[in-house]
Amino acid sequence: MLTIVIVAIFIALLFDFLNGMNDAANSIATIVSTKVLSPGAAVLWAAFWNFAAFFIFGVSVANTMGKGIVDSSVVNPQLILSALIGAVMWVWVCTHYGLPISVSHALIGGLIGPVWFTYGSGALIATGIFKIGLFIVLSPLIGAVLSFIMMSITMLIFKKQHPLKVEGIFKVMQLFSSAVFSLGHGGNDAQKTMGIIAILLFSVSGTNSFIDTYLYANTGEFHVPLWLTITCYSVIGLGTISGGWKVIKTLGDGLAKLKPVQGFSAETAGALTLIGTAVAGIPVSTTHTITGAIIGVGITKGVASVKWATAKNIVAAWVFTIPATLVISGLIYLLINSVF
Repeated sequence: MLTIVIVAIFIALLFDFLNGMNDAANSIATIVSTKVLSPGAAVLWAAFWNFAAFFIFGVSVANTMGKGIVDSSVVNPQLILSALIGAVMWVWVCTHYGLPISVSHALIGGLIGPVWFTYGSGALIATGIFKIGLFIVLSPLIGAVLSFIMMSITMLIFKKQHPLKVEGIFKVMQLFSSAVFSLGHGGNDAQKTMGIIAILLFSVSGTNSFIDTYLYANTGEFHVPLWLTITCYSVIGLGTISGGWKVIKTLGDGLAKLKPVQGFSAETAGALTLIGTAVAGIPVSTTHTITGAIIGVGITKGVASVKWATAKNIVAAWVFTIPATLVISGLIYLLINSVF
């Protein structure tokens, strides 16, 4: 049992690392495409603010992941291991091919699959899944609307200013907006891995003295240990430093041509969406949010300025993520159960 738990924690942290790698594009694609920072400097900047979220946000998203999607009474180490393997496989493939998918939804689909395959829909928490499903649609729309409004107001305010002066101002402003977006990214996404590991430890607390002494105090109630919080924020930052360069290129150049003023508007709109949902404990996709925001600023220059073929491919990856990881992780769980 302890071996499976340790392996599952290791894979969860690998998932956290891949989360940072894939979602590095969300935080830095705009400042790289607008040449405000070099790619290397940009990932270091984003990683710093990913970790800084530790000092600002609580663990409300982690609590939703841990006890708001599936009935905690059916959770066991094999189930969590299956969820993580399925999610990691999907994320790795999509990152390899440059598809900016929702890493969050890969993990959610991975968690739902084994429970549904084994216990049926009765062991799923419908309200939590509905809230997540609702924000699959709402988060990109909110990002798009906010960024469109911000960009329109900015264009109105600076319409009489020389373009070079405006660009200089917003190159500085983009550093601020990308930092805030990275805070929102860390505060939302690092907590998802925390929630998965915490529910794993909760499911086996009281069964092993090593776990109870060093990993998870057996209080009888679900909680997120401090060591786990620090570790998950650190690992997602390391993943961001490594960067998923193909995904960065897709988001930075593949959707719309951006200048610093557009980059600032997109990042600020995305950051407001992420921070709001993190405070509310809603696990949303940073990828969905920033993609919607980039499209929103692109539309201010005309609908034709958005590369809709790229947007179509991204949306297709979104649609398939939860069903794909649900099936993959469910089959892995059945295989593990048949062997062990």
